[in-house]
Amino acid sequence: MVTRTASARYEGLGKDGKGSVSTQSGVLSDTQYGFGTRFEDGPGTNPEELIAAAHASCFTMALSFALAKEGHTAGTLETHAAVTLDKDGDGFKVTRSALKLTGSVDGISDEDFKRIAEEAKAGCPISKLLNAEITLEHDLG
Repeated sequence: MVTRTASARYEGLGKDGKGSVSTQSGVLSDTQYGFGTRFEDGPGTNPEELIAAAHASCFTMALSFALAKEGHTAGTLETHAAVTLDKDGDGFKVTRSALKLTGSVDGISDEDFKRIAEEAKAGCPISKLLNAEITLEHDLG
């Protein structure tokens, strides 16, 4: 079992508040977030961006291991994730994570690439965590 941690701090309330987020590894250390970074184009990060990064990296790693398990030894994978935050009654809800995959894998058919990618999408731990629609487009270059 692996446990990773992160922490968030918010000073002030509502739109006037300012937050910071840090991760156990130190990759994020008191990184700014708040209303301006979530709903406007302010400097810093936001929860949806962090979920997109987590989903893109988890899925790409899961696919890499699945391709290796099928005997493929060389290739490059790149995934872009777009996480959508929609209004939900008086609040908000993450409703979608759209994955867009570009890959170059020696000796694989488009059909096999698509099958393995779909399996990796379903099996990725972050996909399993999200209660949202998860789509996948792929391009085997």
